[in-house]
Amino acid sequence: MGIGHGHGGHGAHAAGRHRGRLWVAFALLGTLMLVEAGTALATGSLALLSDAGHMFTDVLGIGMALAAITAARRAAGDPQRTFGLYRLEVLAALANAVLLFGVALAVLVESVRRFAEPPRVLAGPMLVVAVIGLLANVVAFALLREGAEESINLRGAYLEVLGDLLGSAGVITAAVVITLTDWWWADPVVAVAIGLFILPRTWRLGRAAVRILVQAAPEHLDVPAVQARLSAVPGVADVHDLHVWTLTSGMEVASAHLTLRAGAEVGAVLAAARSALTDDFHITHATLQVEPRAAAGDCRPENW
Repeated sequence: MGIGHGHGGHGAHAAGRHRGRLWVAFALLGTLMLVEAGTALATGSLALLSDAGHMFTDVLGIGMALAAITAARRAAGDPQRTFGLYRLEVLAALANAVLLFGVALAVLVESVRRFAEPPRVLAGPMLVVAVIGLLANVVAFALLREGAEESINLRGAYLEVLGDLLGSAGVITAAVVITLTDWWWADPVVAVAIGLFILPRTWRLGRAAVRILVQAAPEHLDVPAVQARLSAVPGVADVHDLHVWTLTSGMEVASAHLTLRAGAEVGAVLAAARSALTDDFHITHATLQVEPRAAAGDCRPENW
């Protein structure tokens, strides 16, 4: 006998709630990306080109986030997709991480090459566009900040915008330094700083997405503690075949077999076990199978 407890869908629903903000950020950053790329080519600024490259990943990442949200909403009523398409937002986050990682590495390589003979850049246009970029990124940052706490998909877009915001500040710094001192190394130095700032954050985002995709237990959950808590439920003699994983951001899922003590009431055990998972571990979707002690040995998987 088993029982299921409904989806929380916290991260997926959060992404849907912020869809309008994503569209605004997408349009704003897309326009600015084109302006920055054109100005970078005209001025010869690697720092500005680096910022434009990061902004390209922003635009692409937000586009993938929007596509994932739309696909998940459309699949909600499909009886063949019993968990919907919540994992699409995780795939979008992983794709964002890979793209941003590649851009950061490419900029670092080009920066090192430029240190040998830094080219002269046109600091005036570079400064104007960087200031506009900073303002646009502040707006996009504010739009995505709230949702980034709830959805790994939005977190990927948020981290990219954060990187661009700091990148724009760095480009402004480089332009001012070049204007005042003619120190042309400021441009590749800022490009390196942007890349080094982005890489570790990108790594953490990609690692979080991979953990979800391989169905590892959430890092913040202690699986033995979950098993011990279920074992402490009155009427439970044994807990086995326990699995805990993340379906998508904020949606932890668990399944377990509970062996009952003689005379235990099934309804009371299930209610207490479900409450323990929800209250102590915030697991809002659990499938629990209860069985008499005599049948416990027949359901233990041999290969898991």
